[in-house]
Amino acid sequence: MACGGLVPDGRQVVNRTRAEASNYKSFYGDLVPGKVLCDRVASYKHLFSLYWSVRPYGNCSLLACYDKDGPALYMMEPSGVSYKYFGTAVGKGRQQAKTEIEKLSLSEMTCREGVVEVAKIIYGVHDDVKDKNFELELGWVCDESDKLFKRVPEDLLQEAIRLGKAAKEEDEMDD
Repeated sequence: MACGGLVPDGRQVVNRTRAEASNYKSFYGDLVPGKVLCDRVASYKHLFSLYWSVRPYGNCSLLACYDKDGPALYMMEPSGVSYKYFGTAVGKGRQQAKTEIEKLSLSEMTCREGVVEVAKIIYGVHDDVKDKNFELELGWVCDESDKLFKRVPEDLLQEAIRLGKAAKEEDEMDD
């Protein structure tokens, strides 16, 4: 799970997501399907938009999973609305990143190819003048990671960073 927006709210949503997954497993004896987990967390976020006595959550959440139906990516908005995507973005620069993601054929890419393309997009939308320096961290959920969330291997991460920086420099030269 990844969150964009208010960091403390993101921690609370992640904790709630872990609790929902744990409760499901203890009650049903099986891992929670991604769609069910997404619906439960989105409903939880929605509850905080209904009452005047509590503040709505100030973050968007991305939930990546690999269950019996295969890999999936869900986005949950602060209002409690959720969507399933092949690829999406949240946070600052999300519209530009979404535009670049739409140009890709994500369903036809391998995870390794996707990691490189994502790094290029992230470096492309990052504004060095306005934004602070950042450190790129990438994780994946795929067959290569045994269908579990794991950090991208260091050699692939370094290659993606190198190609992302090179693509950014090339774009700046074209402008």
